[in-house]
Amino acid sequence: MSRSLRIVVADDERDNREYLQELLTRAGHQVVAAADGRHLTELCRVAPPDLVVTDIKMPDMDGIEAAVAINRDREIPVILVSAHHDAELLTRAGADHIMAYLIKPVKPADVEVAVNMAMVRFEQFRAVRREAADLRQALEDRKVIERAKGVVMRRVKLDEQEAFRRLRKLASDQNRKLVEVAQTVLRAEDIFHTLESC
Repeated sequence: MSRSLRIVVADDERDNREYLQELLTRAGHQVVAAADGRHLTELCRVAPPDLVVTDIKMPDMDGIEAAVAINRDREIPVILVSAHHDAELLTRAGADHIMAYLIKPVKPADVEVAVNMAMVRFEQFRAVRREAADLRQALEDRKVIERAKGVVMRRVKLDEQEAFRRLRKLASDQNRKLVEVAQTVLRAEDIFHTLESC
């Protein structure tokens, strides 16, 4: 990875924390450190980093809990570091924002690979999330358009194809999105219903 990242490192053991901090700084990254999960979440809240590298077992709030808390406000990739790798920890570490998992003692080459992998996986994760959101929005828009088309068919006495053509033409003539015109039609229909029931 060529670009310098802003990284927050968290470990309650000072030697491990300083080791990771020095390693990542030598790799060209800007690194700040936290001694526990609460301090980690506070640092991330004040100045959101590009990446978090955190030990799991820490007093007060463990690394996984901190990662979940951090990602409530803003999506940030996380690399977990632990001397433990039991089934329960691995299950908890399966959250969306956990991009890599390192076992202590950590080797310099492993850290470099994990950072690169975490950033690549995070971009892929965000692309998939955006695509899913776009698909959900397209489905919602389609429902609105279908309802508006039904209104036009009833009000103007048109078949489905012609009702859709007219909605598209109106959108084109007004230089608006089709879904915006459909929403206008549905608002107008609501007004007609209100007037009819007065």
